[in-house]
Amino acid sequence: MDNDIIIIGGAFAGLTAAIYSARQGMNTLLITKDIGGQGLLTTDIQNYPGFNSISGFDLASKFQEQATLYGVKFVYDEVTEISKSGELFKVKTFSGEFESEGLILAFGKTPRDLNVKGEDKFKGLGVSYCSICDGPLYKGKEVAVAGAGDHALQAALYLSTVASKVSVIQKGQKISGSSDMVEDVKAHENVSFLTEKEIEEISGNKNVEYLMLKDAKTGEQQKLPVEAVFVEMGYVAKTSFVGDLVNLNKEGEVIVDQFCATSQPGIYACGDVTNIPYKQAVISAGQGSVAALSCINYLHKKRGKGSLKSDWKFIDSKKE
Repeated sequence: MDNDIIIIGGAFAGLTAAIYSARQGMNTLLITKDIGGQGLLTTDIQNYPGFNSISGFDLASKFQEQATLYGVKFVYDEVTEISKSGELFKVKTFSGEFESEGLILAFGKTPRDLNVKGEDKFKGLGVSYCSICDGPLYKGKEVAVAGAGDHALQAALYLSTVASKVSVIQKGQKISGSSDMVEDVKAHENVSFLTEKEIEEISGNKNVEYLMLKDAKTGEQQKLPVEAVFVEMGYVAKTSFVGDLVNLNKEGEVIVDQFCATSQPGIYACGDVTNIPYKQAVISAGQGSVAALSCINYLHKKRGKGSLKSDWKFIDSKKE
């Protein structure tokens, strides 16, 4: 087993938990469909300490950069099942299975699927839910963005800097998003908008090769050659894969105590997935640090080590 702690979710709570976990020398794996989660929907965060104004995209990128610096491993995939086997937790995804002694639930809300033919088949093989995660893999390639609103436009804006061509596919007649963002995206010659179009199928051999589109007015089909499609359809709460391992409230949120501990020893939770009433980026980050320190102490106790009160002790020992 290579992982001490697995963190599910790559937004502010999960990334903070990963930073704290890795800084304490824990082998840390973070599994997520995207980086930033619902934070990507916010183009102007003005209440995060240290920044007068910053987009959710940029803030999440800074979190990820710091987590990577401390050695956090990332798997961009969707969790389908969590189970317990003896002293270990098993986490299944579409691409594999992973084990750890400690588990942190930080998935908040999950990127919504397109729910079209071929989507599940090509997840991780050209179907992506995170432009910042997978965009660099398609440098100089033709890609598509499926979705509406500023979060889809933000993805298109970023992808325009790496891909040779970006096709933004939207069902509506009018381009969806703020006027400023629309104009910013339109200024890039390698971005085109395909409005009143709907993806019917994602196709290819081993990887995505083309999309089958349907015209909303005429019903006419169109084949669009691309090597990747970035799905930006918003977010939905998914807690079914947690099963009966932890207690949930009637809203489907994970119930935690002041230490971010769940009803299952070894499983902690933080961020929007919990029953904490205030859903803010700074609160999610704070909970992420609590969940990580609590999970580390759980493992320390199992291994006969002393408890950890803060992160400062680790920093001081490095300076000595």
